[in-house]
Amino acid sequence: MRLSRGPVRPCMKAVEKACRCAFVLLLSAILSQIAPGQAIASDTEVQTVWRLLDYVAVDYAGAVSRGRVTSEAEYAEMVEFAAQVETRLEALPDKSGKADLVRRTRALRAAITAKAAPAEVAARSKALASALLASYPVPLAPTAPPDIARGAALYAQNCASCHGATGGGHGPGSAGLDPPPIAFSDKVRADQRSLFGLYQVITQGLDGTAMAGFDSLPDQDRWALAFYVGTFAYPASETGRGQRLWRDDASLRQRYPNLAAFVGATPASLAAEIGSGKADAVTAYLRRHPDAVTAGANSSLALTRERLEASLEAYAAGNRQAATDLALSAYLDGFEPVEPMLAARDPELMARIEQAMGALRAAIAKARPLAEVEAANQELGSLFGEAEAALAPEKASSASSFAGAFGVLLREGLEALLIVIAMIAFLRKTGRTEMLGFVHGGWVAALAAGVASWFIATYFIGISGASRELTEGFGSLFAAIILLTVGIWMHGKSNAEAWQRYIKEKMAHALSRRSGWFLFLLAFVVVYREVFETILFYAALWAQGNGLAMLGGAGAAAVLLAVLAWIMLRYSTRLPITQFFSWSAILIAILAIVLAGKGVAGLQEAGILGVVPLPGVPRIQMLGLFPTTETVLAQLLALAILIAGFWLNRKTAVRAT
Repeated sequence: MRLSRGPVRPCMKAVEKACRCAFVLLLSAILSQIAPGQAIASDTEVQTVWRLLDYVAVDYAGAVSRGRVTSEAEYAEMVEFAAQVETRLEALPDKSGKADLVRRTRALRAAITAKAAPAEVAARSKALASALLASYPVPLAPTAPPDIARGAALYAQNCASCHGATGGGHGPGSAGLDPPPIAFSDKVRADQRSLFGLYQVITQGLDGTAMAGFDSLPDQDRWALAFYVGTFAYPASETGRGQRLWRDDASLRQRYPNLAAFVGATPASLAAEIGSGKADAVTAYLRRHPDAVTAGANSSLALTRERLEASLEAYAAGNRQAATDLALSAYLDGFEPVEPMLAARDPELMARIEQAMGALRAAIAKARPLAEVEAANQELGSLFGEAEAALAPEKASSASSFAGAFGVLLREGLEALLIVIAMIAFLRKTGRTEMLGFVHGGWVAALAAGVASWFIATYFIGISGASRELTEGFGSLFAAIILLTVGIWMHGKSNAEAWQRYIKEKMAHALSRRSGWFLFLLAFVVVYREVFETILFYAALWAQGNGLAMLGGAGAAAVLLAVLAWIMLRYSTRLPITQFFSWSAILIAILAIVLAGKGVAGLQEAGILGVVPLPGVPRIQMLGLFPTTETVLAQLLALAILIAGFWLNRKTAVRAT
């Protein structure tokens, strides 16, 4: 028998090259999604237009009364702002609803030129602002309840000198300013201004005034400042009454099911529904206690319902792009926050909702008849009703928290464990124990990065649904590409009968320090992806209470994973080298196929890839199998690459004998 004399270095170079290529592709794909210049500019422009419309709706009454100009300066400002709205709207990316927005803008400008009644101008401005957000959805709410104490401190540092300590507009720095600073305590004006409007002014400032923008502050700080400023016109003495009204009146909670609904509404609109006295009390309470709005998971599901209804309306109006954007927002901004909690309590229901969401987006993308899209919406509505029941507070038992924490960590940790153990066993089996530090450093760094991600997301920027799915999707695809290469390489080595002697002679040159850093990168990516997912699940479980039960479940899963790791490492040392490589190659091949499916599914859920349902295919998340054409094709492609690689290995081995 003739032994293969091919050096190991080209094999490892192939792995390194695959790592580099995959890493570059991963980085490029992420950058292309998180930093597309036009998309970011569009969001900023849309928010600016919304702010201008909000300002016109509120302040036009101070410029015109009964068809006559009462303030030349204010009226000139209204004319200028209306012109800016039209100019900025025309510069937005083309969409099917854009022409109607421009038409409405021109009608608004004509009404201002004709000195129409304030009520008419306010109605036109607000209707145009709502239509704008339907066509160009942008974030309208904080990711978490703002810290009002933080808002008070920021106001004292940055605003009190002009607006006054109590928001009356007569601070020591207000002298000589034209126009004078806004009096936040002016209730007539405050009744007409939403918290989102305040947030926009704080963020971007106000042209033609001394009001500078504070966009350098973190997003949560700007929201905290907006909430605090919004309390000046509504006394703290009313908060007790407001709390009782909020607690006892279910219709109020339905009106403000989430922060997006609350920050976008004006106290005047609430007063029209329940009377000014009650509206003032509720406003005083909720602006000081925004956490009351977000209490319970149903707020997120209510946002999902709201976006789905808006999506259906947009589709019926012929605006398919807006319908697509709103349906995606319904999933990422509404359902994603409660998905971990629902997955812990009823994973089957969660899978049905995700599948129904994909079917709805596919129907919109294919321009199916309105009745079909409407039926998909109704099916989701029914599923969300089941979800609300499953997420009811009384369902948060200690047993469910324990089982959820145990199952999540075991499921997410097993994939990462299998890959890391395979890497460790490989290095031990080949006598390269000095390289173990790279592998251990990779998974330890991933754990630290996961904790840091949780901390940053909780206290600074928040993790959006899109960011989560992109991280999972690209991370899975990166790992799948590397594992395909490694699996084929290890399978090739399982056919060498003299592998032990070959290792001793050649392995010293096979793994360089650069190779070690690629081992570090692979260990980091596969573990971070699972840590990232687990932390999101655990954060949702922790919010339900039953913390000790959750910690018990996590501890039990960690012990079981440790036992499995010990068994695999101990057993792998007893395997003959060729059998070890053969079994490892099969394991890594299976994991590559699983991650290929999960990666594509993550990008579909983030809206990067389309969804073509594949009826008859079961949904088995553990295997990365999802009932969509794209995920199945990705797994078939990975399988085909592996089969071709294994076949070439066999052919090469036969020629070498």
